[in-house]
Amino acid sequence: MPENTSSAAIVGDPELTSTMGPTGSTGATASASGDSHARDVLNRVTESAHQAVDRMAEKAGPAVEKLESGVLHANESLAEQAKHMRELGDEWTHSLRDTVRENPLTAVLLAVTAGALIARMTR
Repeated sequence: MPENTSSAAIVGDPELTSTMGPTGSTGATASASGDSHARDVLNRVTESAHQAVDRMAEKAGPAVEKLESGVLHANESLAEQAKHMRELGDEWTHSLRDTVRENPLTAVLLAVTAGALIARMTR
């Protein structure tokens, strides 16, 4: 290998090897060229990353909308079921009150019997 080659020539970078002088040093031109090359590479990598993010956002958009729609539908369904359960509980409470008013003695005997059973089971 000739004496005027550097590590840039070994790597095979044509921009850096063309700017080398006969002494093997790259000088200010190679430094500026290297900085420019590094900026170009960085810009390409950045642009590629931006494009990848944009593609992912395009694909994720419909999925997010579908998820939001599903959550909204589930929320509406749960609210409707909760309302129905409250109404059913109110109906049972009203029915129980009516039954106790119509048969107070039976209600008291049932309550005492239930209390006695619970007391025995918890001993």
